[in-house]
Amino acid sequence: MQEPIKILLVDDDERNIFSLSAYLKAKKIKIVDTARDGQECLEKLKHIAVDVVLLDMMMPVMDGFETLKHIRQDAQLQNNKVIALTALAMKGDMERCMEAGADDYCTKPIDIDVLIKKINELINK
Repeated sequence: MQEPIKILLVDDDERNIFSLSAYLKAKKIKIVDTARDGQECLEKLKHIAVDVVLLDMMMPVMDGFETLKHIRQDAQLQNNKVIALTALAMKGDMERCMEAGADDYCTKPIDIDVLIKKINELINK
């Protein structure tokens, strides 16, 4: 039996965490842990192994852009696969997320099938 895909979900909105966790669990993807901001994300990544980080880009304390910068500059963290989650859907937003270091990008509201496809593609690279 294949091990479930392990995710760190980083979002400051409890409703997003609850709904995304339920959807992913139904698809055999395990939310290993959650973080409410980028600073908490960085701390957790130092202590847990995950397959993919789902990173909200607009959060208090440390936003997703700053978090990505730290992940990509830290030798211990830089190989983590990150999918940027954002309500930003304006021209150039995807490029901005990718330039910040995201491996992929998904807009909110999230199409769960698209997200699952992106997660699987990253893991199988």
